[in-house]
Amino acid sequence: MIAIGTGDLQEVGCACDFCRMKRRTPPDSPGLFPDMPLVPDFSLESRAKRQGLWPVAGTDEAGRGPLAGPVVAAAVILDPKRIPDGLNDSKKLSAAQREVLYERILAEATVSIASSSPKRIDLIDIRKASLDAMRRAVAGLDHEARHVLADGRDVPLGLLCSGEAVVKGDARSVSIAAASIIAKVMRDRMMVRAGVVYPGYGFEVHAGYGTDRHRSAIVTHGPCPLHRMSFRPLKIAAPADEKNF
Repeated sequence: MIAIGTGDLQEVGCACDFCRMKRRTPPDSPGLFPDMPLVPDFSLESRAKRQGLWPVAGTDEAGRGPLAGPVVAAAVILDPKRIPDGLNDSKKLSAAQREVLYERILAEATVSIASSSPKRIDLIDIRKASLDAMRRAVAGLDHEARHVLADGRDVPLGLLCSGEAVVKGDARSVSIAAASIIAKVMRDRMMVRAGVVYPGYGFEVHAGYGTDRHRSAIVTHGPCPLHRMSFRPLKIAAPADEKNF
């Protein structure tokens, strides 16, 4: 099912380098073994379930960095008995792999999507807009979550349940990985449509990211309503009358 919104380590006696490193590294840090690839699993969800916090939703966003377009967030509750194979950080998957997994997730999980528009991003800043989209995605789930795993260092404000921030969560939790895939595919599809509405910018190719082609198009055509005017490259490119608006 899918809903779419209009979003202390204990001291140890050993003095070796590894133990000193452990004492100054958060216990959930994924950086203890930087060369070891992270593979998402269900361990964080299982821990919450043992604590009586179920269902567990994973949430993530796509589109914090682009110069144009919305930031899109997704929230996903996976069925432990029907977890699609191949879930991973969306950035580690090809577009074709993401499309296949997108359909599988929709078929096997409870999904909600929300977004924050460029105007909202400019109004409250990209970080707050991203977290607000994540909050609204969780709120839109057909099944109420008892615990939320949020990708990154922040838990969205206003959740109606407990939440936990998971650094590099899309590479550690299958629920967050699933949310990252849903958000990425949905946003990419939105930007393909944006390329039709606003031709000349190449949104269907670069999805709003600041590529050379995109920056050149901004210089040639000026910003369009999808551009985030609070982002520095757009502040520089905006006409004087628009800057003073």
